[in-house]
Amino acid sequence: MKFNLNESIVFNNASKINLLVLDVDGVLTDGRLYFSNAGEELKTFHTLDGHGIKMLQKSAIEVAIITGRSSTILERRASDLGIKILYQGREDKLTALNEILEDQIYTTKEVAYAGDDLPDLAPIKAVGLSFSVPNGHPEIKSAAHAITTAKGGLGAVREISDFILKAQNKYDPFYG
Repeated sequence: MKFNLNESIVFNNASKINLLVLDVDGVLTDGRLYFSNAGEELKTFHTLDGHGIKMLQKSAIEVAIITGRSSTILERRASDLGIKILYQGREDKLTALNEILEDQIYTTKEVAYAGDDLPDLAPIKAVGLSFSVPNGHPEIKSAAHAITTAKGGLGAVREISDFILKAQNKYDPFYG
């Protein structure tokens, strides 16, 4: 992971996280849109990311999703992973984040956000810990506290999950 702040500050911020909010296209996926000949939209998700999300949840860290697009595929993936907070079709991601915080007991210092493009800029600046991916927009990478080594859709979320869990002394490589 590459840090835009001192690594110990980022690690300290990670020790306070109770909610991880994720963008989808470019973070949970590789950012490309796939369509079949019938016009059906397809998405790929990495199993490493899914397991990282489950590890967070088992450690009492909630996971939420805010995305600008809407997809039944994402609804299924979120359901399979037990993600209950799912905001789709939301271009104004800061408003969506604030709506999540209205319904939860978390402060912004207890929230981490991972995004890759300009609609993610406001929430990245609003939370206690923020991440981007190496294939993210330069302005987002500059604003984020840390940038994953793994690209979006290829284990970036797992890298974030592991980092947060290690900061909280909850990481166990044999978690199953």
